[in-house]
Amino acid sequence: MSLSPNHGDRRGEQPQLIVIHYTGMADGPSARARLCDPEAEVSAHWLIHEDGTTEALVPEDRRAWHAGAGSWLGREDVNSRSIGIELANPGDRPFPEPQMAALETLLAEIMARWPISPRDVIAHSDLAPGRKIDPGPRFDWRRLALQGLAIWPEGEGADLPLPDSLTRIGYPESPARLAAFRLRFRPWADGPEDETDRRLAGLLASGRLLSCSNIQKLSS
Repeated sequence: MSLSPNHGDRRGEQPQLIVIHYTGMADGPSARARLCDPEAEVSAHWLIHEDGTTEALVPEDRRAWHAGAGSWLGREDVNSRSIGIELANPGDRPFPEPQMAALETLLAEIMARWPISPRDVIAHSDLAPGRKIDPGPRFDWRRLALQGLAIWPEGEGADLPLPDSLTRIGYPESPARLAAFRLRFRPWADGPEDETDRRLAGLLASGRLLSCSNIQKLSS
């Protein structure tokens, strides 16, 4: 049974990605009401409240309406290819420990159900540079990587051309994709691209990731 009426057929696809969002609303109940409102025409498969309470809003085999326009690794229609997780957070504060712990549990369960690797757990901002910024600079991606639930660079990377690396990682062509990359891997960085950007992106593009037995390397 679905709590939200806002979903449809996956159009021949199955989940290949997990997209993490924040709700951008005052609290969990407000977000839940909007995600279940047929007039809003938005939804997600899962909503995790601040206290860690986790609600299934749309069955995972259905197409929820959470990602909108964008692409990842050249794959468009992300809604048909992904599972969306909304974290109750207005976007201006850290994510509480109970919420992060619940997210880790949920991610592990989803990744066991579907052929989804750590590299396929992405931010809303990753697939829609310049249009979306969630889950934003306060979200702890390194923490997820340590659990084998996302990726994070490790080591001393070469100073490689940034556009090539960003494309290999998965970012779509966009003037804003450096900003999207920084939101995830260099929170609060600004200004023109620099050597740190190029070295970090090069590490990710070549599959040199934070050590964890469950982390799978990026395919070349």
